[in-house]
Amino acid sequence: MTGTKRRATGHTEVRTYEPTPYDEREDGPSLVEIRINETFTGDIAGEGTVRVIQAARKEGPATFVGIERVRGEVGGRKGSLLLQTHGTIVEREVNAEWFVVPGSGTEDLEGLRGEGGFKAQLGKHGSTWLDYYFE
Repeated sequence: MTGTKRRATGHTEVRTYEPTPYDEREDGPSLVEIRINETFTGDIAGEGTVRVIQAARKEGPATFVGIERVRGEVGGRKGSLLLQTHGTIVEREVNAEWFVVPGSGTEDLEGLRGEGGFKAQLGKHGSTWLDYYFE
């Protein structure tokens, strides 16, 4: 690490949430692709587009993985970045971790690295954090 690590915090507001089942099962978890468009406010500000693959059981928690492109700014620096995420959904509460995909930062976000996560209500709003630095 060459730069100083900082913490960005903020919120997300989901604008669209579109789940599409593609491998439904009676004897185990079903697979669902979810397309989400959301707005970030706070230290991370802008628009995000994410595709998630979720393994959902009829009863109990679900798990998911995904990649999101965020276009906007982090700590006042503009550009775009990719966040790779994974997490769980329990009773409509989402808890996830994410990290900046190395080499994905553009413009003023070139060299961005970091990790963090979010907590959210399924398909609605959430709080975010990212501990980041620049290479």
